Amino acid sequence: MPQARYRLVDTQTTPYYHCISRCVRRAFLCGRDRFSGKNFDHRKQWILDRIKHLSSVFAIDVCAYAIMSNHFHLVLHIDVDQAGAWTFDEVIDHWLALYKGPEVAHKYKVGEPLRALDQEALSDLVVLWRARLSDLSWYMHCLNETIARMANEEDKCTGRFWEGRFRS
Repeated sequence: MPQARYRLVDTQTTPYYHCISRCVRRAFLCGRDRFSGKNFDHRKQWILDRIKHLSSVFAIDVCAYAIMSNHFHLVLHIDVDQAGAWTFDEVIDHWLALYKGPEVAHKYKVGEPLRALDQEALSDLVVLWRARLSDLSWYMHCLNETIARMANEEDKCTGRFWEGRFRS
């Protein structure tokens, strides 16, 4: 029976994980599709650019990667100590590099005074964001969702691009 990802990923046991994501619907990740004649090699650069961006934001390092015609492999190192060493402001900066973020975070960044309730809410968010910025599932979600949206737009279709969740 399958187990929840949080039960499978234990950084105390090992911080290294091999992750795989595979395309569905005979979609091509990169290479030449022999049926349509289209070349999708430019998608490899999409993945490399996204990996580079995510590696600068998350406390997760890429040790190795392989991008195939319909799937990719990543060997990732989760650096929980790095995320734990980030300051309050650094966590906010890292999160805002990925997402728009709530208004309270933007007010804090520009130096506006915050009410006690807003400060407490922001503190709770920073704790949550710090955990997510060193989480394997969040990393893969941020990678796969962006690539899927770009590929679906290019293919002029909707629906799933990846085969379920990534495997680890």
